[in-house]
This record gives sequence, C-alpha cells and structure tokens, in this order.
Amino acid sequence: MMEKLTWSKDIFGSKLEIRQGADSIGKINWENMVSSKAQAMINGKFFTLNREFFLSKMEIYDGNSQSLLGMVMVNIFNPRSDVVINGKRFELEISNFWQSRWSWKYNGQEIVTFTSHEFITKDKGTIDLATTCNEEVEILILLGLFVRNQFILFMLLGIVVALMVIV
Repeated sequence: MMEKLTWSKDIFGSKLEIRQGADSIGKINWENMVSSKAQAMINGKFFTLNREFFLSKMEIYDGNSQSLLGMVMVNIFNPRSDVVINGKRFELEISNFWQSRWSWKYNGQEIVTFTSHEFITKDKGTIDLATTCNEEVEILILLGLFVRNQFILFMLLGIVVALMVIV
C-alpha cells in the first residue's frame, strides 16, 4: 500500500506545510524567503535544516540534541546525490530539469517520490511513500523538500539576473 502526502508553499513565502489528508503532519519554517536555515517538524519531531551559501551542502539536525542526522551534497548539474542516515545510503535523483519530479531511492528502489503540480502562485505537490514512514523516511521527506526549495530559489535568482542583464 502506498501512502500519499501533500505539500504546499507560497512561492515567496517562508513556510511549507505537509499534510496527510486533511491533517497537517509537518512544516518547514525558514527565517525568511532566502534564508539558509529552517526549523522543521514532522509527526511531532523537531529538526533543524541548514545549507551552505551556494546550495552545495545541506544538513539536517535533531531539533533537540542538535546532533547531525544527515548531510547531502547537491549539484544542479548532477541529478544524483547521496545521503547516509543510520548507516544506510539513500540516493536523491532529480528526474528532470524543472524539478517537477524527484525521489529518494534505497537499494535502487524508489521509496519516497515527490511531484510538483503548480508553480505560478504556489509551489505544491504530492509525496508518495512506497515504504513505512519511520524516522529515516521523515528525514528524507524534510531533506527532499528543503532541496526543492533551494533549487526554486536558485531558479528565481537566475530569472532575476537574466532579466537584469536583458534590461
């Protein structure tokens, strides 16, 4: 049985919400739209997310003990990245340039798949879980959405720079 979650975030907003049916089960709050730090909560557990300035390294910490739970290196020119959580290696794969579909794989099998459905006024989509939602999967959900937000910021920045060059 595949579990389905939904997520949504205003394009210029600093809060992302994760829902299971009508229930809010998680959120990510950035300090502001371009912030490299965020506080996150899913299923009652708290996390801290952090990224280095130019996208490359993203980390997730336990919100209480501040111990590092996982780190992923992201390169916009390489659609694959790895993260190790509890000694297990998960692979992030971005399926297309526009990042409308991306997933976490374990042993070659997609276990968490993200899909984006809209990008005009809201960034929103679905999360399909092909595995039981445990702490590792919760971390992957939050990291996957954090990575997505950084790509969107990078694309918006690119559009602004292109417009400035044209004008």
